[in-house]
Amino acid sequence: MADTRPITHRRVLALSVPIVISNATVPLLGAVDTGVVGQLGAAEPIGAVAVGAMIITALFWLFGFLRMGTTGMVGQALGAGDIVEADALLSRAFLVAGMGGAALIVLQVPLMAAALALSQASSEVEAMAQSYVAIRIWSAPAVIAVYGITGWLVAREQTRAVLTLQITMNGVNILLDVWFVLGLNLGVPGVAWATLIAEWSGLALGLWFCRSVFMRSAWCNWARVADRARVLRMMTVGRDILLRSVMLTGGFLLFIMVFSARLGDVTLASNQVLMQFLAISAFALDGFAFAVESLVAQAMGAGQVGRLRRAAWLCTIWAFGSAVLMALAFALAGGWIIDTLTTAPEVREQARAFLPWVVIAPLAGVGAFILDGIFIGATRGGDMRNMMALSFVIYLGAIALLVPLFGNHGLWAAMVIFLSARGVTLLWKYPRVEADAFGGRGGSLKT
Repeated sequence: MADTRPITHRRVLALSVPIVISNATVPLLGAVDTGVVGQLGAAEPIGAVAVGAMIITALFWLFGFLRMGTTGMVGQALGAGDIVEADALLSRAFLVAGMGGAALIVLQVPLMAAALALSQASSEVEAMAQSYVAIRIWSAPAVIAVYGITGWLVAREQTRAVLTLQITMNGVNILLDVWFVLGLNLGVPGVAWATLIAEWSGLALGLWFCRSVFMRSAWCNWARVADRARVLRMMTVGRDILLRSVMLTGGFLLFIMVFSARLGDVTLASNQVLMQFLAISAFALDGFAFAVESLVAQAMGAGQVGRLRRAAWLCTIWAFGSAVLMALAFALAGGWIIDTLTTAPEVREQARAFLPWVVIAPLAGVGAFILDGIFIGATRGGDMRNMMALSFVIYLGAIALLVPLFGNHGLWAAMVIFLSARGVTLLWKYPRVEADAFGGRGGSLKT
């Protein structure tokens, strides 16, 4: 039966606050990773964790469509009152996770070689990054499965479970980080082992949160799970979100691995420290995007454009307010945060010089996060793909123009332009989402 509860500020906050807290712990983990190796007093370990984590995140996030696509499709199934299909979608997500994770493990050597071929980092940084990736790659099936579990939980508005899952996983990671690196002196590999153990622990907890599905029969009804039309829809939505995610991840890979590395190890390390600010704002704003995904998906499944508009508006209000607060916090406490993350004097000095860019970033990116959530809930992956392509071209143009003129300031300006372009281009396509809701079609196969 479709959900007819009113969409209120209270409901939006009940959905988004656990996700905001949950997502904020993800970059907190990155900050701890950076901070732990930063206590070693050299730029190279920080750069190695930056490069290694960027490679592994890029590889894993190729399957990020599973999180986003699962939320949209499960939400639309719930909006239409189809509980059986919502359960079957979780099984499809596990199939993708198993096959995708195995593929990454088997192909790890050529994938690592290709990634390092793009890097302009020093040989010492690359060697440490390679040891990091060789360990982390073995958590691929677990990480991808957790994407699917998270999408399923968000669609069902079980965001407190997502919060518990993320805090538990990252708490284990942080504790092991400190023990392995500062206690056992394992260095960069210690960071990787800590994350590997935490990610498999997260999968076990996630399966427990989904236990209600395994008490019903749809999850193992393989005729339905493998139904051609439903699998085709999942592949279509997944393909477009995958292409969008490749371009988005590529933008950040270029920022750290190519252009920051070309400017030297100190600039690479300082930009990695500042990326923790960007990650904190991004994951926090994404919490409101998660909320709008669920609410919009249900509105699309029920064909109710009024509910869609209200969900979009309320989530935008709260996201913008949060962006303002984060910008103020970064402006006031940024220097202290930088000093906490690294003890290297030259890295501290350079990070401070470019701090204003990460103060601007939350305000520049807030539109992109909310509109991403709207388009994911509407499963309009084609529009997301096309607008990301346009934004990526704008980003590359900004890099080509600004970096030769202004160096690292130009690189950060290009990143801010990239964030803004994503929001502006999606806003241009927003009327199509409402048109689909009016037609009650959910946008499932639109490209």
